[in-house]
Amino acid sequence: MASEELAQKLQRRLQLEESGAAVEGEEEAVKGAAAAGEVEERSCLTASAGAELSAKLCRRQDINEGAAQPRRAAVFNPYTEFKEFSRRQIKDMERMFRLYDSGRDGYIDLMELKLMMEKLGAPQTHLGLKNMIKEVDEDFDGKLSFREFLLIFHKAAAGELEEDSGLLTLAKLSEIDVSIEGVKGAKNFFEAKAQALSSASKFEAEIKAEQDERKREEEERKHRRAAFRELKSAFTQ
Repeated sequence: MASEELAQKLQRRLQLEESGAAVEGEEEAVKGAAAAGEVEERSCLTASAGAELSAKLCRRQDINEGAAQPRRAAVFNPYTEFKEFSRRQIKDMERMFRLYDSGRDGYIDLMELKLMMEKLGAPQTHLGLKNMIKEVDEDFDGKLSFREFLLIFHKAAAGELEEDSGLLTLAKLSEIDVSIEGVKGAKNFFEAKAQALSSASKFEAEIKAEQDERKREEEERKHRRAAFRELKSAFTQ
């Protein structure tokens, strides 16, 4: 009887040990699967990061080789982005930009820039013109937008252009009319920039001055029309 009881106990112990081994095996399998999942997730993250880095490197290579596709430029407000310039200065720069934008497409291309530099009395070589555009060509389209044109004057005023830069020559030769700016007798763009007021009150005063000027022009047109009607009436009597 005792031997049978002992045999049952031994059998029970063996069953418990086998069951424990099975549970441990299942736990190991779960741990292994989790580890494999982590490795796979890390591989995915690494692949994603690698793809992003690869895309950036490809973009940089295209830029260096001149094969980069232009990116859509965001709409900008020159009066808020280039606060160092007065409204009248920006309008003068815009008039100059439009003057040389002979294609009326909103850009100054290489040939139009060539004509501009010749008119300013500082002709450039073909390579020099390309380097001028490249220096501020943020979207890599090989031509100057109005924002990039303003960047020329921004960089010149900030001292970010080399002395032998064609852009610096352009900025120096592109004097604007500051006699009506009231900036203490400034003679050229750089002195005007250094002394021009950029506060909100000055900004508002310029807007009001423009509105007053439009009102005066409208009044003058009304007077001319009235005088013309009187003259016409006198001849028809």
